[in-house]
Amino acid sequence: MPGLKFRGKYDHSIDEKGRLSFPSRYREVLRQYDAGILIVIPWDDHLRLYPLAEWESLENKLKAEDSDQLENLDKILRYFESESYECTLDKQGRVLIPPALRADLGLKKDIVLIGMIERVEIWDKDTWEMESKIGRAHFQEHKATIKKRGII
Repeated sequence: MPGLKFRGKYDHSIDEKGRLSFPSRYREVLRQYDAGILIVIPWDDHLRLYPLAEWESLENKLKAEDSDQLENLDKILRYFESESYECTLDKQGRVLIPPALRADLGLKKDIVLIGMIERVEIWDKDTWEMESKIGRAHFQEHKATIKKRGII
């Protein structure tokens, strides 16, 4: 989708009701998508949040027939569809993170939102700090991958 993308890192908090204030910059991106519905799914040690259009694109890619992989694709699709939650932004620009997801991932009060172009990752702040350190420690490997893609 042309135009605005999810970028940047934002520190936020989840309130006592499980609501997370979405950064105004990210709300601008959602307006571009005309996204009233967001899909959130657990992914390793964080959550991924997609505008509905991006989620549907991902679903369509999963549903594309590949006769050699049908059983495996069914398992993946089953996970995606059973573990995903539909969410909406309220009038104050907050999204309610379902209690089960908060508990499963140990999401406490302090949260970090990471823009990942077509999606947003939601991390517990302590978990993000560890992930960020690992990323920095392996930067030379990342640099090699980037170079192979002709970016640097």
